[in-house]
Amino acid sequence: MIKTPLTELMGIRYPIVQTGMGYVAGARLAAATSKAGGLGIIAASTMSVQQMTEAIHEVKDRTGAPFGVNIRSDADDAGDRVDIMIKEGVRVASFALAPKRELIAKLKDAGVVTMPSVGARRHAEKVASWGVDALIIQGGEGGGHTGAVPTTLLLPDVVDAVDIPVVAAGGFFSGAGLVAALSYGAAGVAMGTRFLLTTDSTVPEEVQQVYLGKSVRDTVVTTRVDGVPHRVLSSALVESLESAGRLRGLLRAVLSGARFKKLSGLSWGEMIREGQRMKHGRELSWAQVLMAANTPMLLKAAMVDGRADLGVMASGQVVGLINDLPSCAELIERVMAEAEEAFTRLGGFHIE
Repeated sequence: MIKTPLTELMGIRYPIVQTGMGYVAGARLAAATSKAGGLGIIAASTMSVQQMTEAIHEVKDRTGAPFGVNIRSDADDAGDRVDIMIKEGVRVASFALAPKRELIAKLKDAGVVTMPSVGARRHAEKVASWGVDALIIQGGEGGGHTGAVPTTLLLPDVVDAVDIPVVAAGGFFSGAGLVAALSYGAAGVAMGTRFLLTTDSTVPEEVQQVYLGKSVRDTVVTTRVDGVPHRVLSSALVESLESAGRLRGLLRAVLSGARFKKLSGLSWGEMIREGQRMKHGRELSWAQVLMAANTPMLLKAAMVDGRADLGVMASGQVVGLINDLPSCAELIERVMAEAEEAFTRLGGFHIE
């Protein structure tokens, strides 16, 4: 056991967090992570309120260990989701994209630990001033929505700026990485791609095999998915999105939007409003607004339906260093054993 401010705050055995990946981090993965001593997080931003509630109940049935739920604070039903999290005794709340101050305050008043993710020092300082309990900082190596600053620069910058536990994300998969993060002043690490590639993940094995075949050079940061920098696996679809002209891009967005419309039950007006909410202050074309609205469709195609050829696969660059599919318990046990070995090696150095 390594005690850090994170383990004490969350009530977990090990300073390891499984991130809230849409269509990946369901009840099974979150429960397996928490049961193994880390902090599992349910990715509820791609779930309905009922699905989120059912996932919370399933995790509670599988383990009594602390776990978290990740939501979108700009969703119309964000307040309802917060009420359910409080009622169900969820230990940790995290957020897809930016949190809202009033939601942070409501969660904190109810005793729920709040832990947003940030990609810049100024954002860390802002949410820290709101009274959040901890932060996940994600460097540019990380998958999904990401920034440009690498973890080795962002982590010490944020640690110096705030006085709350900081969890490092972006490029972590091993015990040596955990020790490196702790040496920078982090209170633990968060891993996404590494947990996606476990036997407890519900991602179809054929899609996992696509990940395992990639190198550290096989990811790309694109804004053509939803207008925000998004690190994903390189694929024919992503290349097509990158090279598409305005008319072709709009046609693809409409076709993808039609599929998502059928799946979600949303009207075209609701989808457009959803896309506009996800603009994040950026100037987006109509094609990008539609793509932003139906990004869940592109994620689901790969992560649920197993169509790597039709979907977008978020991934960190660390994918190139992963070559197996352990269980969450095996992964966490390995990481902690490697961390112990790293500490032992460091003990052999002396400063004179």
